Amino acid sequence: MEIQISVRNLVEFILRSGNIDNRKAASPDNAMQEGGRIHRMIQRRMGSEYHAEVFLRHLFETKDYVIRIEGRADGIIIEPEADIAQVPELTDIEIPVSYRDSVTVTVDEIKGTYRDIHKLKEAMPVHLAQAKCYAYIYGRQNDLRNVRIRITYCNIDTEEIKYFHFEYSMEELEEWFEEVIGQYRKWADFQFQWQNLRQQSIKQLGFPFPYRQGQKELVTYVYQTIYHKKKLFIEAPTGVGKTISTLFPAVKSMGEGRGQKIFYLTAKTITRTVADDTIELMRQQGLKLKSVILTAKDKICFMEESECNPEYCPYAKGHFDRINDAMYDLLTHADNFNRETIEDYAMKHQVCPFEMCLDMSLFADVVICDYNYLFDPHVYLKRFFSEGIRGEYIFLIDEAHNLVDRGREMYSAVLKKEDFLVLKRTVKDFDGKMYRQLERCNRELLELKRECESYLCLDDVEAAPFVRALVRLSTVMSDYLEEHEESPVRKEILDFYFEISHFLLINDKMDDNYVIYTQMESDGGFSIKLFCVNPSKNLRECMMRGRSTILFSATLLPIQYYKRLLGAEEGDYEVYAHSVFDPRKRGLFIANDVTSKYTRRTDMEYYNIAAYISKIINQREGNYMLFFPSHAFLQNVYEAFYHHFLDMSRMDCILQEEYMDEQSREAFLSRFENKPGTEKGQAGTLIGFCVLGGIFSEGIDLKKDSLIGAVIVGTGLPQVCNEREILKSFFESQGDNGFDFAYKYPGMNKVLQAAGRVIRTVDDVGIVALLDERFLTAAYLRMFPREWEDYERVSLEQIEKRVERFWDEWL
Repeated sequence: MEIQISVRNLVEFILRSGNIDNRKAASPDNAMQEGGRIHRMIQRRMGSEYHAEVFLRHLFETKDYVIRIEGRADGIIIEPEADIAQVPELTDIEIPVSYRDSVTVTVDEIKGTYRDIHKLKEAMPVHLAQAKCYAYIYGRQNDLRNVRIRITYCNIDTEEIKYFHFEYSMEELEEWFEEVIGQYRKWADFQFQWQNLRQQSIKQLGFPFPYRQGQKELVTYVYQTIYHKKKLFIEAPTGVGKTISTLFPAVKSMGEGRGQKIFYLTAKTITRTVADDTIELMRQQGLKLKSVILTAKDKICFMEESECNPEYCPYAKGHFDRINDAMYDLLTHADNFNRETIEDYAMKHQVCPFEMCLDMSLFADVVICDYNYLFDPHVYLKRFFSEGIRGEYIFLIDEAHNLVDRGREMYSAVLKKEDFLVLKRTVKDFDGKMYRQLERCNRELLELKRECESYLCLDDVEAAPFVRALVRLSTVMSDYLEEHEESPVRKEILDFYFEISHFLLINDKMDDNYVIYTQMESDGGFSIKLFCVNPSKNLRECMMRGRSTILFSATLLPIQYYKRLLGAEEGDYEVYAHSVFDPRKRGLFIANDVTSKYTRRTDMEYYNIAAYISKIINQREGNYMLFFPSHAFLQNVYEAFYHHFLDMSRMDCILQEEYMDEQSREAFLSRFENKPGTEKGQAGTLIGFCVLGGIFSEGIDLKKDSLIGAVIVGTGLPQVCNEREILKSFFESQGDNGFDFAYKYPGMNKVLQAAGRVIRTVDDVGIVALLDERFLTAAYLRMFPREWEDYERVSLEQIEKRVERFWDEWL
């Protein structure tokens, strides 16, 4: 059996114990960045003796198992010591035996930083430790006597470089490395024992339910995709049991050695809870599996403000002295590292719960987390994904339809002109140099503003003067932050510095999938945005960090659209899972005489829609949700309903507010979780007026009588805006239907999500009414899921009888 760990994780994990080098090494400065662009720039400048991105692996054998340590060295320099005529040019990374005494080998570790490199007095211990690991592995593989190390620091803004040089004999490196491995053995021993227990339990694990129709086939598709190291896109209607149908085959694959760790990625907290519950269900069947839920810092932090300063936070002070003991305590006493458990152990050992949560992911078999931890260029888990090595990871991406917009958001960047002016006023009396650089950026934005009436797309050349000014500002801000730790304006500068750093990072990623544009804001402001219109390349590169990816959703239609934008490659699979619900239990009605088109938004149209709602809900008392294109449209229909149709003796209306905090949202939903009319003074029919695409149109699970009907007004088309028009133009330039990509497909997804709130279990009976005549056109009918084939076309005159007939059949 092999215990796998990366060079990065090994040295960071061991250094913080304080037994080797300096425990500060475990907390690299936030200014130190991976700086991919800097790496490539330095590597390209080197000569033929420089070998870039060298993959190295060392197998450390113990009596019972093997520890596999691997990573990717930034560079290995092989230089002849003897006369060139006597030693041929070495183009291969493996040194021939006959030349090993005739060359000098240097391991290069490159680090990009925003710091002033002239103020760096020594290499950071954690960086030196990584290089020493690579030096030991490479030296051992090539039977070298000595290995040199070069730590290369490069300022990301100025591209200035500073080197730190070291030289070690192999005896020194071996002694150091064995000490590192010796400290890790306690953890490796536990992993060996745990993995034996886990693998045995997986072999005995059976599917925890009788297979529903089509479910076994879905489980097989997932298993085969993992086996073949591909991606699978699943359109899985509600009720298929997509969580267990993806987790179970992923766990079975891991039990057969086809997967080291499972990442279950979600967009919402509720789906993380479902995944956690599903794993707990398998534990009840005898499965031995450790899982962790990664909780956002602002939610799990014990302090009022998430300020990771030892002088402010008692859990940060001395954290690295106590964290390993805290982790081992939790690791040996629990299998489910959920938020409550993490908080209990963090409080017991007085450590930071957020950092402990991240650290426990190293020892979890399943990591349940937000999309950010794989895809976000800042937040992604560097402990797993920074070595440039494709790990044996299985990615399960729930509610994958959300990843298109989330991907665009994560890989876009925007800066507002007014923010430069605000900070300029703030720093005026503190730093004249920064003040002038802020003014220079403001002048460049002013030049761009003069050319912009509503919005204006730019090319790289037009945006370049502003970007250059931004780079200079970033350098000045970095210097100030390093030199003025107690500045009264430090927080304001730091916050804006992070925004600028993100903008510059995204600027480095710019390619044909981006559009640069400036825009006049509705409040009179002005902004510049690097807009990732097609996130597929960035998402694909992230998914390449693992073995296989399963993307699934109840609304992944049209599936070719989502494959296109979510990074599908030739040879990846797609499947449409069979719905287990009896289609007769869902009445689907489409109105042929109302619409939400702007040209038809009149008092009469609002009245007709309200009349439809009245005739639908009058056929059976119960809970209904109504979905509208906007808050304004909702209010207009509500007023028509209130004045003409509301019977307050048996109906109760609640409205989604424009801004609702978590408590308000929970109070809204709790009304639906009670059987209508069961509480004193409560009406028999509850009507929720909601916004389509809002917080109540997806991600909620109202079963049985909690919701018996959904009325959806309009086709869900996003409002026309500059960004949607940019998307439309971009995809038209690619030969696609720009309107479909920018408006129709995203709109239809919102409709499908809202409709999916009604039928949640095989026992549910309910109705879905689509109140817009456009749904009856061929363009929309083609986008209907298979289970919507038996719809009924109705008019205002017909709807009452049709709905009555439906309920008569089931009551």
